[in-house]
Amino acid sequence: MSVAVITGSSGLIGSEAAIYFGALGLDVVVIDNDMRRVFFGADASTDWNRRRVQETLGKRYVHHDLDIRDRDAILSIFRGYGSAIELVIHTAAQPSHDWAAREPLVDFDINAVGTLNLLEAVRLHADEATFIFTSTNKVYGDRPNSLPLRELETRWEIDPEHTYWNGIREDMSIDDCLHSIFGASKVAADVLAQEYGRYYGLRTACFRGGTLTGPRHSAAELHGFLAYVMRCVMTGTPYTVYGYKGKQVRDAIHSEDLIRAFHEFFKAPRGAEVYNIGGGRFSNASVIEAIELSQEIHGEELQWTYQDANRIGDHIWWIGDNGRFESHYPGWSLEYDVPRILEEIRDANRDRWRRAAVGSPARSG
Repeated sequence: MSVAVITGSSGLIGSEAAIYFGALGLDVVVIDNDMRRVFFGADASTDWNRRRVQETLGKRYVHHDLDIRDRDAILSIFRGYGSAIELVIHTAAQPSHDWAAREPLVDFDINAVGTLNLLEAVRLHADEATFIFTSTNKVYGDRPNSLPLRELETRWEIDPEHTYWNGIREDMSIDDCLHSIFGASKVAADVLAQEYGRYYGLRTACFRGGTLTGPRHSAAELHGFLAYVMRCVMTGTPYTVYGYKGKQVRDAIHSEDLIRAFHEFFKAPRGAEVYNIGGGRFSNASVIEAIELSQEIHGEELQWTYQDANRIGDHIWWIGDNGRFESHYPGWSLEYDVPRILEEIRDANRDRWRRAAVGSPARSG
């Protein structure tokens, strides 16, 4: 028996990873307690996605409805499967800046301590397993905002002569900048994953993603940028853009492209690796560019307003450089750009996102 343990398995990346690796023949043991409902309300529940994954995988699927903060329960699961565990994909997290600022202890316990619980379980009971951690570009704090940026008609852009023109590399410092509470908890988890790779010799990798997206995102106003823009267009929900004239840029990687990267790492794992991973120059958009594309694709106008105050620690410009990962795994490349991603989100969610009144205004993600 070969086992993949996947946390956050009903979320966007976790669910797609479960189906992908289950199709490769691994038995999939999943850990998810629908905390997204707690963070963002009933509309953000991932229970619908849990049912989809369970129906798809059938007998290859074992679900544990528990919290990654429950150390004893996590250790028990890993103890039970032991060396049969070949792969751990850790996607469970508290993902919102705003939520973290309101509940910093809960945020840190989930993002940092929960990750430590999983790493220790791997070290004790499955030390040959590959451990993949979905980190975030927020580990760089607001450092990217110090880059020499120029204001263009629909976006901010970096000086073409700058070393990061093709994207920000892993050599950007994470020190002496504003991270947000969420960013700080993810830094702690990221460094822990690296240290368990270096100190204990585990096969760990931190994938520092930008905007992770795709059609199975349970989009909410505080998390899920591209999917939530399209949802607002499709449902007539008002949307608020915060700061930087709506010209802040994000690169976007489709869940399928990301999970294929996970597979490449699983086939030839390394230790204590760190990879910036995202849409790069191939797949990126500013907030107002994403709004315009969504309107064009769906054929309806979005009701959106603007407020000058930006979110604390928000990036003005983020395009990541995938070069390090591509140099290690040259067989991988991106397939989805932003227009294709938005079209797929629209097509996959027509029935789920029927036009309805939504009580609270939306926000830029």
